[in-house]
Amino acid sequence: GTVTDNNTGLMWQKEDDDATRTWESAITYCEGLSLGSYTDWRLPNIKELKSIVDNTKYSPAIDTTYFPNTNSSRYWSSTTYASFTSHAWFVDFNGGSVSSFDKSLYYYVRCVRGGQ
Repeated sequence: GTVTDNNTGLMWQKEDDDATRTWESAITYCEGLSLGSYTDWRLPNIKELKSIVDNTKYSPAIDTTYFPNTNSSRYWSSTTYASFTSHAWFVDFNGGSVSSFDKSLYYYVRCVRGGQ
């Protein structure tokens, strides 16, 4: 149920649970996740989340060998948008773009551990 990126040392949740959540709920979900006998999961920051985008792929813009069943949609990062703190950054795995939007919206979640 996990994938380790040897370049970054990060361990990723292999498949998301196919549920969308608000930003706050996404943080709570990751912090409560128990997967692969680990309990120190967290919501990735925007730099970490961008690191799994594969720009040679589209819809989804991710390597589906390692991340099967990834939704071609938006995934939350833990990074708040500095100039507008009611927004947070996300990656849209349809094409791999990065943007920010209101934390009350429902996006997908992929948790990570390690790093920072």
